[in-house]
Amino acid sequence: MMSSKEIIIIIPAYNEESNISPLIKEIQNKVSGATILVIDDGSVDRTARVAEKAGALVIRLPFNMGYGAALQTGFKYALLKRYVVQMDADGQHDPDSIKALLDEVEKEKADVVIGSRFLGGNREYRASGLRRVGMSLFRKITSVIIGQPVTDPTSGFQALNRDVIRFYASRYYPADYPDADVMIMLHRAGLRIKEIPVRMYPRKQGQSMHSGLKPVYYIFKMFLSMFVTLLRNDRFERRVIKKGEESHAIPTKNIRD
Repeated sequence: MMSSKEIIIIIPAYNEESNISPLIKEIQNKVSGATILVIDDGSVDRTARVAEKAGALVIRLPFNMGYGAALQTGFKYALLKRYVVQMDADGQHDPDSIKALLDEVEKEKADVVIGSRFLGGNREYRASGLRRVGMSLFRKITSVIIGQPVTDPTSGFQALNRDVIRFYASRYYPADYPDADVMIMLHRAGLRIKEIPVRMYPRKQGQSMHSGLKPVYYIFKMFLSMFVTLLRNDRFERRVIKKGEESHAIPTKNIRD
């Protein structure tokens, strides 16, 4: 049985003042004693202050650096932890699923467990048209490349063990949209991937990072990133797992609590 002291929950947040406090309180009720770390990605609202008041640790980035960069900041801080759960700040990810994700990682039959919104008959989540097309394409491509069925390669709701934390803290982790390309990197590094059904909801308030024309850039960038990943010799990914190359923890004195 894992201790809550071994768990850190990483939440990247950009202008999520209205969503962050209820989420933190719900996580505290579901996973008592776990560290909740909010990465404020250059928000111009009161996201950081609200998160601190709710009881989370907060790292404030000086400007908006992107979803992947915010996540990786959290992974670097979490290098000394045994387990990480990453989830979004917008209320889409149900804290009730955290325990199920962690249970699967603790069984040591997978290194990363991904919460899929498309398993188990989840009907609450609905993606926009263009994003839905991208999800479908990347689902099929990723399944073929890694040799196992993948239903939700774009899910940001995951539980990770220490090997994956170290890999995500390396220079290979994308700074903007870490999705299907990262699953391919994990596979090439010899890490085990598993999906389980989770419940996801539409964003509660605010604007999605995939709004407007951003899905067009997302699809183009993801194809390019997947292609470059396949061109690279996989010995680099495997070296990160073995030696922890370029993975440096963030000192706790830099955290505002």
